[in-house]
Amino acid sequence: MSLGRRSLKDAHRIVVKLGTHVVTSDGVALALGRLEGLLASVAAFRRAGREVVIVSSGAVGLGMQVLGLKERPRSLGLRQACAAVGQGHLMAFYTQALAASGIKAAQVLLTQEDLGDRDRALCVRTTLMRLIELGVVPVLNENDSVSVKELVEHQRAHGQPGVAPAPAVFGDNDGLSARVAISLDADLLVLLTNVPGLLTANPKDDPDARRVGEVAVVDEALLAMASGGSAGGTGGMASKLEAARLATSEGTAVLIANGTEPDILDRALEGDDVGTLITGTETRGARWRRIAVSERRRGALIVNDGAMRALTTRKASLLPIGVVGVDGQFEEGDLVEVRDGSGRVHGRGLVNYGSDACRALCGKQSDEIETVLGWRGYDALITRDNLAMGAV
Repeated sequence: MSLGRRSLKDAHRIVVKLGTHVVTSDGVALALGRLEGLLASVAAFRRAGREVVIVSSGAVGLGMQVLGLKERPRSLGLRQACAAVGQGHLMAFYTQALAASGIKAAQVLLTQEDLGDRDRALCVRTTLMRLIELGVVPVLNENDSVSVKELVEHQRAHGQPGVAPAPAVFGDNDGLSARVAISLDADLLVLLTNVPGLLTANPKDDPDARRVGEVAVVDEALLAMASGGSAGGTGGMASKLEAARLATSEGTAVLIANGTEPDILDRALEGDDVGTLITGTETRGARWRRIAVSERRRGALIVNDGAMRALTTRKASLLPIGVVGVDGQFEEGDLVEVRDGSGRVHGRGLVNYGSDACRALCGKQSDEIETVLGWRGYDALITRDNLAMGAV
């Protein structure tokens, strides 16, 4: 067993993306038995203390089934309508299936822009981290009923009339799952599809095509092995490799595997030689190094001795009551220093409130935030998962 495969046994925070051909049996109807098996594995991981986030495709296909449509809609508006109808049914299934194993589920609908905007990405991360801490399995999907990019790219990829060709882009939630994995500093992103992984050639053209078991990086030669999209979804192997390149560049390993195989998640996390593992060259924690060394600091929060001890020894969040002063002008989501009374920098983090709000909250209890500001966003000025201590 390679070192990369062995490391999968220790993966703690895992994002699992379920492609259309995994979620459905024919691009439309839910593959009930297969999904129940996958969710049983997810529930077992969660009970064992692992943190799991699901990114699921399939809403459009399921909406087609509910609406009685026989052919995949070519109209963007009709595809959005199918997504709106199908998403509720899809989430109901996840909720019930996970509940049968004693696990709660939460629906989170996102657009690519939610993770591209600083403030919105911070809110998404905070929400997902809170759900994980509560033992919940978040189930994410692109909000296709209002987000047109993925649906338009499906039309482009399949040559539908009225839509100009476009260069390859993330599709079928591949890119979304990679961005979520990065946002959460996940150890592993599992992209489940209906093929065994990256192959050396198209098996239709080359009967001797072999599965690529493990690679360090996604380069142009690797991308050249993959082309085209999937018939039912918007993604393809090229999309998955692009997502893998993004995720591994930030320290998250990626496994592309066949989600139709029995016990695939259990086997993968036992280190079995399944799928294509892309280990990357970056180590997990790249995000925290950027927080620690970034030159784009906008200000500082000065904290008292008690708060500093809580931050350094108990890994606590920075609450308003521990802050005695604010330096500089900054906005919500900016990077600020954490200093003691002498001016020494002990850490850096992404702040949940702007500088004026922080000044008003100095020394206050968290339950006073709404009284002071007239609204309440977060209990902490900097939540622990957005704080890097020891940065000097």
